[in-house]
Amino acid sequence: MDVQPISPSSLVEELADRVAAAPRDSRVRVALDGAPAARPGDLADALTGPLRLRGREVLRVSADDFLRPASLRFEFGRTDPDNFYTDWYDYGGLVREVLAPLDPGGPGKVLPTLWDSVADRATRAPYVTLPPGGVLLLDGPLLLGRGLPFEVTVHLWLSPGALARRTPEERRWTLPAYARYEEEADPVRSADVVVRVDDPRRPALVTRV
Repeated sequence: MDVQPISPSSLVEELADRVAAAPRDSRVRVALDGAPAARPGDLADALTGPLRLRGREVLRVSADDFLRPASLRFEFGRTDPDNFYTDWYDYGGLVREVLAPLDPGGPGKVLPTLWDSVADRATRAPYVTLPPGGVLLLDGPLLLGRGLPFEVTVHLWLSPGALARRTPEERRWTLPAYARYEEEADPVRSADVVVRVDDPRRPALVTRV
C-alpha cells in the first residue's frame, strides 16, 4: 500500500468533489465507515457544507440510530464482541428505511432515525424526502462487506495499535469485533477510498498497489 499524507481540509474537498461528480439527477449513497475512535461522524458532518456548496442536498444519517432493541443486543451479555459484530446494528432496517428508497427510480422517502437506544424504543421520527441529485451521508462502524448498497464507500482505517489506544477503556471489549471485521470484510481492500487516521490531525490517503 502507498500512503500519501493529506490535510483534513483537502481530504474533505477531495471527497466532496468525488461525490459531487456523480450525475446531477442521481442520488448518491455514501458510507463513512469506521470505528468510533476514527470519528466517521465528524468527517460526514464536515462534508455536508462543501456538498451543499456544490449544489447537492444532503441528508445525514447515523448507524447508531439504527441499533436493534436491547433484548437482542444484550442477549449474550453487554460485552460480547461477536454479538456486537453480528447483532447490534439493524442492517435490515437501514436497507428498508434508508438505502432501498434511494435506489435509482426510488421514492427517496427516508426514515432518518429508527431506534432510541437510551429509551429503548422507536424514535417515531417523521419521514423525509431526499430529491434526485441528493446525497446520503451515512456514518457508522462495520458497514462494509454486508451487501449494503452504496455508490461511494470511505473507510477510516486505524492500525490495531492506534485503535486500541484511542478506544476508551469501557469500549475495549469491542476490539475483537474490529479485528474480525478486518479479517472477514477486508475494508481496506473493499472500500472505494481508504483514509488512515492514526492521527486525526494528519490523515493520509491509502492507495492499493
